[in-house]
Amino acid sequence: MKTSIRIASGQGFWGDLLSAPLQQVTKGQIDYLMMDYLAEVTMSIMQKQKLKNPALGYAKDLVEVCEEILPHLVKNNIKLITNGGGVNPLAARDAIFAVARKLGITKLKIGVVMGDNILPNIEQLVADGHEMKQMETGQPIREVKDKLLSANVYLGAFPIVEALKQGADIVITGRTTDTGLTLAPMIHEFGWSADDWDKLSAGTVAGHINECGAQATGGNFLGDWRSLPDMANVGFPIIEAFPNGEFIVTKHNGTGGRVSRETVSEQLLYEIGNPAEYITPDVVADFTSIKLEDVGENRVRVYGITGKPSTPFLKVSASYADGYIAFSTLTYSAPDALEKAQMGDKILRTRLLDNLKLNFDEIRTEFIGMNACHGGIAANIVPNEVMMRVGVRSRDFKSVERFGKEIAPLILTGPPSVTGFAGGRPKPSEVVAYFPALIKKEVIHPEVIVEAVRS
Repeated sequence: MKTSIRIASGQGFWGDLLSAPLQQVTKGQIDYLMMDYLAEVTMSIMQKQKLKNPALGYAKDLVEVCEEILPHLVKNNIKLITNGGGVNPLAARDAIFAVARKLGITKLKIGVVMGDNILPNIEQLVADGHEMKQMETGQPIREVKDKLLSANVYLGAFPIVEALKQGADIVITGRTTDTGLTLAPMIHEFGWSADDWDKLSAGTVAGHINECGAQATGGNFLGDWRSLPDMANVGFPIIEAFPNGEFIVTKHNGTGGRVSRETVSEQLLYEIGNPAEYITPDVVADFTSIKLEDVGENRVRVYGITGKPSTPFLKVSASYADGYIAFSTLTYSAPDALEKAQMGDKILRTRLLDNLKLNFDEIRTEFIGMNACHGGIAANIVPNEVMMRVGVRSRDFKSVERFGKEIAPLILTGPPSVTGFAGGRPKPSEVVAYFPALIKKEVIHPEVIVEAVRS
């Protein structure tokens, strides 16, 4: 058993800083690199890509990144764990194998975790009595199953552990929990058992800190953000983990940003519900038990974490087509910029609703520069200019399409001093609605495939 391992974060979402993975594998010693690419809506985007082209459906950025970092991974014996496989992890594996062959790398094993995609099985699951009710509304999934775009189960860390056990140098998953990408190497290296709830909770907390990249090292920091050094070259977090469940949050020397009790605390509060019950497939972690201590420059000790047994359910992240939306903007300038924008909005709504009798589920207007961020509690200011941003949503395609034809006429048939209409008429795009549900664990059967690069 190792006495410690270093797990570096290389991506916090699909589209994150492309230079971060290379920085993490070249600026200092690490044992693992985790890269998180998935969000709820990402799976539906990838599913659409796969329907158009069966060779797609994964984060293409992952392949580009691997071309940069593979030589460093091999040279320094760094293992890569990522959920960038999306809805097609086998295709992602094959694309990375192609990169390895191009680079002349002949010794590389890639593990793929399958079994999270239940979209092909929805009909049978419903027929077998699995209601999978929407967690907020109670609506059963059968009512939207014919409109589903994606349906994936959040798998935990243990299928990744199995891939590592089989000797994988790279592990590619589909919809795995973000925290599992960091927890898995701890379980593998330290031999933690599946019922060691406190240690699994500690690894889950470490994963939560790692999962959003530089948000733990000064990015998006609400404290004294002006004092953060060299954010143009911000360092991403590294978890220095120990067998007893304690860990240090740090970053590479010479990189920008800061690791402090404050920056780590902000990330710990990100996207959590009940802090005493942070539920994952592996464990229920108690975030109220976390203790933080600054133990040096850019070093925060995290300890004292406890947890409870996991639940008998897995979370289903599904999405379905739910109508159409369109957005457009116009900018009004001073004097009386806000009043002009408000009048423009009133004229537009009268034309859409009263004159044309169009059908919308929602029309939303924001006055950017005045109240887009804070709504009704925004400070009463006199702005030099205001951007009126209008969005509409409807299940009627023609209503959304006609909205796009009513924006430009405001320029010459509405209030004066208007500009900022560019890019042509807005086009309707499909609304992707999120459908979270639960399913019993025994229904889901993850599969792990480990193969070596072939010449």
